[in-house]
Amino acid sequence: MREMEFKMERPGLLKEGDQVTVTEGVLPSNYYYIIDPSLAMSGNVPFRERLMARSGEVVKVVENERGFYVTARFEE
Repeated sequence: MREMEFKMERPGLLKEGDQVTVTEGVLPSNYYYIIDPSLAMSGNVPFRERLMARSGEVVKVVENERGFYVTARFEE
């Protein structure tokens, strides 16, 4: 199991228990992941920590002073 945090720009796009799929993007020295269809985005992930699974489940959605954050769990 692996958990990853994503930034969501608007409330209500995802909720706990939702099944999600992610798309991988590549930067010169990192990967990043987007919950389809462009609902939330991860931070940069080093090459050595690449996410191998492409589907998972939302386990937590929180709002703080910086915005909305989604935690998803993936089976790897």
